[in-house]
Amino acid sequence: HVQLVESGGGSVQAGGSLSLSCAASDRFNCMGWFRQASRKEREGVASIFTGGSSPYSTDSVKGRFTISYDRVKNTMYLQMNNLKPEDTGMYYCVADSNCDMPEYEYGYRGQGTQVTVS
Repeated sequence: HVQLVESGGGSVQAGGSLSLSCAASDRFNCMGWFRQASRKEREGVASIFTGGSSPYSTDSVKGRFTISYDRVKNTMYLQMNNLKPEDTGMYYCVADSNCDMPEYEYGYRGQGTQVTVS
């Protein structure tokens, strides 16, 4: 069965950096991240076409987060710099063959990893 295995995350002070990774057991056209904070709606963070087109990121993380994909390792990364308290939440790796939807609607999802910024 499909597995998306996340690693990274943790706690950091505002202004700090964290890196997330997501190793996929299968190949997908699109991979991405969404996050969910307590008492807030799910929010798509970033996504990338594994075939190499330009990645997408939501406005609130532009210039701070960078999504990338290593085709050889079939692993996606999210480098998060200049973190803010409002970035706190559970971050989920997602994947799908259909890219035309919000990240939180992708068909496959990892177990989630907590990011806490204080």
